[in-house]
Parts: sequence; structure tokens; C-alpha cells
Amino acid sequence: MHIPRRTFLATPFAAAAQRQERVNLLMIMADQHRGDCLGCDGHPVVKTPNLDRLANEGARFRNAYSSTPTCTPARAGLLTGLSPWNHGMLGYGRVARKYPLTKPQALRDAGYYTFAIGKNHFSPQRNTHGYHGLLLDESGRTESPEFRSDYRAWFHTQAPSFNPDETGIGWNDYRAKEYALPERLHPTHWTADAAVNFIGTYQRPEPFYLKVSFARPHSPYDPPSRFFRMYQDASIPKAAVGKWADRYRERNNAGFEVWRGDLGEAQARHSRQGHYGAVSFIDEQIGRIIESLEKRGMLERTLILFFSDHGDMTGDHNLWRKSYAYEASARIPMILRWPKGLIAAERGKERPEPVELRDILPTLLDAAGASTQHKLDGASLLRCVARNGQGWRESIDLEHNVCYDRANHWSALTDGSWKYIYHARDGEEQLFDLRKDRNELADLAGDPAHSAELRRWRSRMLEHLSVRGEPFVRAGRLAPRPDPLLYSPNYPKPA
Repeated sequence: MHIPRRTFLATPFAAAAQRQERVNLLMIMADQHRGDCLGCDGHPVVKTPNLDRLANEGARFRNAYSSTPTCTPARAGLLTGLSPWNHGMLGYGRVARKYPLTKPQALRDAGYYTFAIGKNHFSPQRNTHGYHGLLLDESGRTESPEFRSDYRAWFHTQAPSFNPDETGIGWNDYRAKEYALPERLHPTHWTADAAVNFIGTYQRPEPFYLKVSFARPHSPYDPPSRFFRMYQDASIPKAAVGKWADRYRERNNAGFEVWRGDLGEAQARHSRQGHYGAVSFIDEQIGRIIESLEKRGMLERTLILFFSDHGDMTGDHNLWRKSYAYEASARIPMILRWPKGLIAAERGKERPEPVELRDILPTLLDAAGASTQHKLDGASLLRCVARNGQGWRESIDLEHNVCYDRANHWSALTDGSWKYIYHARDGEEQLFDLRKDRNELADLAGDPAHSAELRRWRSRMLEHLSVRGEPFVRAGRLAPRPDPLLYSPNYPKPA
């Protein structure tokens, strides 16, 4: 199971090598966007026509995951092209100040103008990691007295007497409400405005790498009224709750920022109404960004990647927020649209290979025709598509250090067909057949009919963790590890 890290020596595909100019790179990400909340993923209710268009003109990876599904470790994997153990963040901590290789710096070194708009979640908050420029929306986070996000600075020039948090929902709140202010003041609209302006006025001679990072649909679930009401009478799916999830039925506190609890069918529906509305609002804004590329004649000169950092349980299995191994938390949308002629591959295909955030840096390097001598864990999605999955990894590793409670501490593996979860506190195992049970209602770990499958995945996990030694493996067996371990020995030490 253990896949050695590789030196990434990117060489353009033959078709790409004949192009007279290098492609622009547009990376669009949402925050806490469930992998199933796409029309093209088969969702019965959610409307995402612009993302569906990108999928129809490119490829959608149905088994895309976030290895450590909370904001900061996910972004560390995105930034470095590494697995959790190798970039050093095993749970929710601080993205390191400096890494040997980062995506914006590597693309800058390759001759790209690099710019980020929206949420980065770096530390310190204006750490560029190689970006030439930043326009930040960091929600309400202020790590130092002198920090003020660009969105909030803009907001106060537009509406000095208004409160940007007027809607009154917390950053990890389960409630949903219509946005209380004019739509143009919403951070989702501001992020798209900034991206449209960047593309519409870009005149530099070098190609650009633009990161557009929406802070929603992460709570607060606060879409404008027209998007909130879009799902008011919709047949919103009920929360999926397996019998094994009874342990999470009792809510952990009486406040609005719970991580577990059966809050009732009506509340789950209302939360999803807000989440879905936020997804469709973002989709509309992505449509504006695509239109800006078309107006400049750039669409077929720009590679576009859309994904999220992790999902959102929204009541599935009596759980809320993220940080879990289950599909609603760990599976993410992943769509790749390449310019015509960049690779020889049919568009509009759904890809089955297990992919992850670590694959985005190699993909962008590949599209740029750039290379690095640094060891990476990810691989190029372009090559996956062009080679029809030949030589791709069999499965992807997932994990999260203690989060919210010591019971939530786990390692997992999945190939998109099966998922194995090892709970670190006490060694409990779970096994799900995702081919028949994408909602993970039936835990097969205790079913004698699936004992051979359980042993197979346990063996894979043992092989994966053996390189770490204790406390992960003892005497040749998986070992419970009740104590938290937030950072691996590979986490960069402060200078």
C-alpha cells in the first residue's frame, strides 16, 4: 500500500508541446462543499449548471477526497503536494510558515504571475508562500491586531454603518438564514467580483496562475434570499443515519456549534437548505468568472480546476461540521477542464480513480510544463486522464488527529469502492461497501461474510502505517493510540 514519494519531472504532452504559448492556470475552490452537492454528481436537488458545464467540457473525479478533512491541513496538502505525514499536519493546526516547495512559488519560478483571491487560511495571515499578490477574505479570523482582510476593508468603504456579520450566524453554526444585507456585499459576490476584475484587466506578458477561494458554503449558511428560497419547497434528502451512529445521537452541548447530535429532521432540512443555497450562489459566481474568460478569448488558453478543501456532514450520522472519515466530510468535488489540444482525451467523462488535494500541485506543474526536484506524493490529473488511469494509485490514505472529542481520532483508506476506518482511541474498525452503500449506512466490519475483505484492508493499513513505527504500529500490528499527535516529525520547524 505504501507508495514512495516521487521526484516530479514534468514534461509537456506531445500535443501541448506544439502550443505556441503556455496556458493560464485558474484554480477555483470552495470551502466545506460536499462532494455530492453537484448536479453532475447526480444530486436530486442541488442546481450547479456552471460546474456541470465544466464537468461536461472536462473530467469529473467521482472519488476525490480530502485526506485530512479540516481547513488548515487540507490547505497544507494543497500547498505542498504532500500527504499528511509528509507535510506534517495530522489534524487541525497552523499551516507552517515555510515549506521547501509551495505551489505558488514553484509556478512563480516557472514564469507565472501568481495571485490569490479569497480565503487562504495561512499563518501569519498575509504569508504569501510565493504569491505575487493577495486579496484576502478570512471571514472573522484575525490572528493579530493589525490584520484586516481586504474584503472587510472594502466592505467598510461600501457600507460603513453596516455590520458584515449582521446575519448573526457563527462560523461553525448549524443554523441557516437569508443574508441580511444587500447581495453585492456578500463575501461570495466580492470574491467573484475580484476574480472577474483580475481577468478582465490582465495585461501582463506572462501567463497567470490565479487562485479563487470562496469562503462558503462553509457556515454561516447565509445565501442571499433568492438562493435560500430556491430550495424552500425542494425535496431535500433526509440525513443519512446508520444504526452504528446511535452513539452520536445525543448532542454534545446546548449551543449552536455542535459536532454531534440528532437535532431533528426539520433542523437538518433547514441547514441543508442554506448549504445548498450557498452552493448555487457560488456556482452562479463561477459562471461569471467563466464568462470573463470567454470575453477575453482566454477560455481555451486556461486550465481550470474546481474542488473544495473538505465536505460538511450537515446531520449525516448525527454529525455536524467536518473532520470525519465519512463521505459527507471527506469526499469532495473535483473537476478538471483543460484547453483544447493540451491533452488527447475525450471530454465529459467521469473518472473512477481515487484522487486527492495533493494531486493539484503536480497537475498545475504539468500544465505549465514545469518541473521540480522535490519529492511529491501527488500525481498529475492530466496524466491520469490522458492515460485513462493506467498506473494510477489503487487507494488513498485519510486521517485526522483528535478533533472535538478523543473519540474522533482515526486513520482510513479508500479506493472509492471500499472504505476502511481504524479508530485510534480504541482500535475499533469500520468497513463500508461504497459501491452499494455510498451513504455508509451498513458497517460491515462485524459481518463474518466480509471478514476476508476486512483482513485485506487491515493489512493495507498496516503496510501504510508501518513506515511511521510507534505509536502507530507495535509488534507488527495496528496499535490503538489514545493520545493526540497533531504534527508529524516532518512538520517544518520554525526558522
